[in-house]
Amino acid sequence: MMSLWQAHLSFILLGFVLLGSLRLTASWRPWLLPLLALASVIPLNQLPLAAYVRSFTDDLAISTLVLLGWVSLQRLGLMAPLQAKHRVQVLLLFIGLTLSLYPATLGLTYLDPYRWGYNPRPMIVLMGLAALVLLWQRNALGVLMLAVGTLAFALRLKPSENYWDYLMDPLLAGYCLIAGSGGLLLWLWRRFAHRHRGQSLAG
Repeated sequence: MMSLWQAHLSFILLGFVLLGSLRLTASWRPWLLPLLALASVIPLNQLPLAAYVRSFTDDLAISTLVLLGWVSLQRLGLMAPLQAKHRVQVLLLFIGLTLSLYPATLGLTYLDPYRWGYNPRPMIVLMGLAALVLLWQRNALGVLMLAVGTLAFALRLKPSENYWDYLMDPLLAGYCLIAGSGGLLLWLWRRFAHRHRGQSLAG
């Protein structure tokens, strides 16, 4: 159980965020967490259900768990929705990390930034500076994602020895790219519509 703590936590938080977004679960949403916690330990062929989900998601980054925890608190009404500018800041930061890491893993560049994570002092300094900027902007989510991920790496709470694995994973990268692209398209559409409306009024 303890060796799979992250698999159980990922199962619970992912399940809660997905199911908690449905309107039909609104009335009994607080019961979802204990129900998912029980479901995560249901044994199937001597392995808990959470271990099978882990085979699809792999170990999520600590920053992803922080994000899922934050969204879960919002679903429970214990946390106010994130301000739009703070959401954009978080998306830009992790899109930048995504574009730094994953093109090389796809063989698109000869640079291998993943190896920086094995001796990550420069990266930790950069993330510390980013956290200070986010703190100045009063962006609590961004600060927590970086700070908790870095602390977890210092304590080696995951089997990985690479700092990247505490900050990024494909699920977080995909979410940031999709949400960022959607937000950009929406902004462009609103700007186009506003300009078109202004030209119509002028004409």
